[in-house]
Amino acid sequence: MHKYIAMPQVPASLVEQLKQLPHFNEETFIAAHLADGKSIVSVRSNPFKPAELPFPSSPVQWNNAGYYLSERPSFTFDPLFHSGCYYVQEASSMFLQQALQTISLPGDPVVLDLCGAPGGKSTLISSFLNQNGLLVANEIIKTRVNVLADNLDKWGPANTIVTNNDPRDFARLPAFFDLIVADAPCSGSGMFRKDPASINEWSEDNVRLCSQRQQRILADVYPALKENGTLIYSTCSYSEAENELVLDWLLETFHMESIRLPLFEGIVETTSPGRGAYGYRFYPGQVEGEGFFIACLRKTTPATVKAMRKQDDRTLAGKQERDILRSWVIDISGLQIFRFNEELYAFPESHYNDFLQIRQSLYIRKSGVKLGRIAGKDLVPDHQLALSLIVHDKIPRFDVTKETALDYLRRNEIRIDAAIHGWGMVCFEGHPLGWAKVLPNRVNNYLPKELRILRQS
Repeated sequence: MHKYIAMPQVPASLVEQLKQLPHFNEETFIAAHLADGKSIVSVRSNPFKPAELPFPSSPVQWNNAGYYLSERPSFTFDPLFHSGCYYVQEASSMFLQQALQTISLPGDPVVLDLCGAPGGKSTLISSFLNQNGLLVANEIIKTRVNVLADNLDKWGPANTIVTNNDPRDFARLPAFFDLIVADAPCSGSGMFRKDPASINEWSEDNVRLCSQRQQRILADVYPALKENGTLIYSTCSYSEAENELVLDWLLETFHMESIRLPLFEGIVETTSPGRGAYGYRFYPGQVEGEGFFIACLRKTTPATVKAMRKQDDRTLAGKQERDILRSWVIDISGLQIFRFNEELYAFPESHYNDFLQIRQSLYIRKSGVKLGRIAGKDLVPDHQLALSLIVHDKIPRFDVTKETALDYLRRNEIRIDAAIHGWGMVCFEGHPLGWAKVLPNRVNNYLPKELRILRQS
């Protein structure tokens, strides 16, 4: 048998553990981690904002919107990236689409992405929902939640809430979610190739601590899952203690059953040693992607449903405000418009009661689409509205060159040759980047300062 010689890139103790697992190919695994060359780059296109990708690509076999790139471009200087036409996501994690297509969900599901930042899985779930149902994307770390909200703003749909809560807080919403996706914090060994610095932080003690934390997270959020609801659990770790053994713990602690997923070439199907739960491993060298693990389980016990106190909502917009918004929002009839801190927001009426329950239980960072504020008899529009799917198609659009688009994204002064004065959206190849106001002698750039490109080249 080939004896593994410790290399600085991969901890020897990790490889020794993996050698005990079926279907682990030591030779290809080591070769993939030692290979010199460019890392794999992949993106996932936004079905709500179809665009021609500006770089050579080839398809990801398990995700119909995923593409591998032949090299890594400078996404910062691509206006289509800023407009939300695609998301840069690691290819293995795009397998979530297969899980979503396999499980049984109601027609109008309520979904929680528990560990959502920076937004890869949240935007993928949003695409899958296709503007139906409700997505709650949560991030526990306060410094990361703004990135999650910004990425969902760019994606476009209004049926989204972003929260900043600890998993235990979701027990305030018992039997609320049809699906919970938990991409749990882990030891990160699956990202060694992308983040070599993480190798120095890996240890068996850290794996044990991560496994304990993963169990705590899942136990805390379990009450929020409906009966017959589905839990999708994933990590970017290779360690059995964070993957298959967590599945055994779930089946031993709660009444759940495993769900089998479709296989693709190179993906390894495993079963947990105690309870035989199905899991799916992605090994570099066997798939074109980084290390990843995913599994699905269904809750089989009746959930305790707590009656929610009905709120008297006095924040709803009046007729005059709704009338002003009709020229800004494409179909206001299916939306509830509410006020918060002098700003108006739009939220799908079909899930507005769910929003009210979430609002009284959790800290919300983003809800629906922020429309802007009323000034006199007009709206001062918010950036979220420009990037959303509900912005009215009759609002002027100023299609500009790439050079002008980048000047706009740097928040520089720009020139727009337009016969119409007033508010309009600066667009690149038909896709909005944000608001501008054309005046007789200048153009005011309304891109939010915090979103501007700081680099010059």
